[in-house]
Amino acid sequence: MKIKEIQNDLKKKLKPSRYRHTLGVVETASKLAGRYQYDEKKAELAALLHDCAKYIPDEEKIAMCHENGIPVSDAELRNPSLLHAKCGAVQAEQLYGISDPEILHAIRVHTTGVPDMNLLDKIIFVSDYIEPGRDQAPRLKELRKLAMEDLNQTTCRILEDTVSYLRSRDDQSLDETTLKAWQYYEKLCGGKDRNE
Repeated sequence: MKIKEIQNDLKKKLKPSRYRHTLGVVETASKLAGRYQYDEKKAELAALLHDCAKYIPDEEKIAMCHENGIPVSDAELRNPSLLHAKCGAVQAEQLYGISDPEILHAIRVHTTGVPDMNLLDKIIFVSDYIEPGRDQAPRLKELRKLAMEDLNQTTCRILEDTVSYLRSRDDQSLDETTLKAWQYYEKLCGGKDRNE
């Protein structure tokens, strides 16, 4: 499928606000790819498809994971919307013909993160959080600046903020993978920012 065809299909499947978010992620991923000497077209394609399964009904997401041998965590069963990343990778491959394992992996982990993410994983993970349309998360201005300087540190801070937010809600929606990713990046980046 050509990019234009994918865009047209996503325009029909995503709510207008979600499609605008997607375009913001594409724009941000392209900038970060340029900054970190990564293939911009690959980054843009992963960004374009990162939320392609966002509006699949929860029961279908769970069924899609089971049908494709994808493990579903307890947190994902409690909050199946998390599964849109894993299902997005399935749809990117099966519906949109994407075979590049890096693109599929970046889509698969963009919600929870994982320890030791590759460059494209981090580009999509960070872009999803800091794209220009986002305005709710803490420290966005700082994170947008930091993303152009240190992708690992940005990833660590996003994970830290995510874990902190989910723990404050105390609704058991904190996925174990997110916790492990945060612990990995906190160790990698030397714990809390010493300048704060």
